[in-house]
Amino acid sequence: MEAILNTGIAEAMVIGDPSPAMAEEARKLAPDAVLAGSLEELLAQDLDGIVIATPSAQHAEQSIRALEAGIAVFCQKPLGRTAEEVEAVVSAAEAADRLLGVDLSYRHTAGMNRIHEIIRAGELGKIFAADLVFHNAYGPDKPWFYDRALSGGGCLMDLGVHLIDMALWSLEFPTVASVAGHLVSGGFPAALDDHQVEDYAVATLVLEGGAVIRLACSWRLQAGRDAVIEARFFGTNGGVSMHNVDGSFYDFAVERFYGCSREILLEPPDDWGGRAAADWARRLAGGQKYDPACEKLVGVAEIIDRIYGRAGRS
Repeated sequence: MEAILNTGIAEAMVIGDPSPAMAEEARKLAPDAVLAGSLEELLAQDLDGIVIATPSAQHAEQSIRALEAGIAVFCQKPLGRTAEEVEAVVSAAEAADRLLGVDLSYRHTAGMNRIHEIIRAGELGKIFAADLVFHNAYGPDKPWFYDRALSGGGCLMDLGVHLIDMALWSLEFPTVASVAGHLVSGGFPAALDDHQVEDYAVATLVLEGGAVIRLACSWRLQAGRDAVIEARFFGTNGGVSMHNVDGSFYDFAVERFYGCSREILLEPPDDWGGRAAADWARRLAGGQKYDPACEKLVGVAEIIDRIYGRAGRS
């Protein structure tokens, strides 16, 4: 919210939160905003766009309702718990001809943008491998994250979605030929029933053409630091990496690899928090309607479904 307001092109007209304390906290940024007691009250306002930051089980339904009301949507990730839910939201955005954005925030870091530029320019030659990790030594502090019916899944849904998106976005969304994964909960293979979600996940994506993407993510890993976040890409002419610094969730460095040597390309700071939301607001203010690029979100969700072993879209 603060990032959107700081663009200077948007006003916060209505605030809705089931927590009165959080709603009042938000009003410190927008003292003149109206407090809404329900989604119906929010959608009844004359709004250009709405930000949805509710538990994951509500994302798809609330996004669709907003889009059908003619309101552009910026939604927290994941957009839906399954590919079926994600596809329904994207279809609603297309039918309403309204801008749909999702907070896949790492695309908007300076580091990932530099990596994207290097790969797109062909500097690494033929990309044949990528390794991406996101280990959170804490894990979420809200109970709904651990209820599969509400969250859609565990660390893969929470953190792995970023890794899959970063990998495919950096490589211009290639075709994924095969997917394999392994999920763990409490040190044992995850049962994945309604009351258990994974806290450790690994997956391998083989792309059409043979390139391999390896992913790993976790909650509460004994990592010796707050977080381990890294995206490495390897090609026939070298490699490139973005990694977090000193366990930070926010500070990243970028390095270029040449055989046994390396070169630092970027170092912190980079004030990227909220950049995805601000970008959505600018595009909305510029008159952008439906963006076909959001259709790529369905492919990301399909890969998550395949890692979970869900047959088709269910």
